[in-house]
Amino acid sequence: MKFDDLDKKMRVYESAHDLCVLPGLFMVARIDGRCFTQLTKERHRFAAPYDARFRDIMVETVMHLMQCGFKVVYGYTQSDEISLLLDRNEDTFQRKERKINSILAGEASAKFSLILGDLGAFDCRISQLPSKNLVIDYFRWRNEDAHRNALNAYCYWTSREGGASPNEAAARILKMSVANKNEYLFQNGINFNDLPSWQKRGVGIYWEGYTKEAVNHKTGDPVTASRRRLKVDYDLPMKDQYSNFISTILANSAAVRNASWARTQLR
Repeated sequence: MKFDDLDKKMRVYESAHDLCVLPGLFMVARIDGRCFTQLTKERHRFAAPYDARFRDIMVETVMHLMQCGFKVVYGYTQSDEISLLLDRNEDTFQRKERKINSILAGEASAKFSLILGDLGAFDCRISQLPSKNLVIDYFRWRNEDAHRNALNAYCYWTSREGGASPNEAAARILKMSVANKNEYLFQNGINFNDLPSWQKRGVGIYWEGYTKEAVNHKTGDPVTASRRRLKVDYDLPMKDQYSNFISTILANSAAVRNASWARTQLR
């Protein structure tokens, strides 16, 4: 059999189930660490419940993902998970889910492992969201999940430090209301409201514009150039304010996309 015929015959088996995200839908990639409890608590013993060094590794990983070939509008991380909002018109790899998932998981795993100096693996899945409101709800969900996880984590580790076994500490949390959890921490010297925002709400990474002094290479005259850079936000708002924040991110993204389209029409 000729190679071209063999190639055509076999490729169908790896592409027959290709699914592409429909045009116009928003794509949010959620990238999660695999077996990270063992990695962070046993092999590397990061501080519990939160460790600034681990946070910084995750932030660097998000920044890498936002510059690895996809048009990423907003990145968010809490604990060992990352959420990326891709530009609504992102069409890399014809919007094939398997390609986006495999590449983002691979890039995250490689970058994280290089920084840590040990193997860290991530998986990835895509949420296909048909409206801006659902995008806002998605990130509101992850933001509030971070808050819930932080409260539970502090209660758990406070209980452990008080002599409880892992099972006893977990069982104690299940029986507590939110108010009781806050009171339990307060009685043990922790005011939950005073804890760092990044622990309770996660970290956001997004693009911001800035101006830079430059020189016109043709004339030698000084000029002002517009540039973009990534901003890391450790003090995200919460609840309705966070929803408004995500809405602004979406609006700014649409404005940049429309401006780019207009420049294309003028060429």
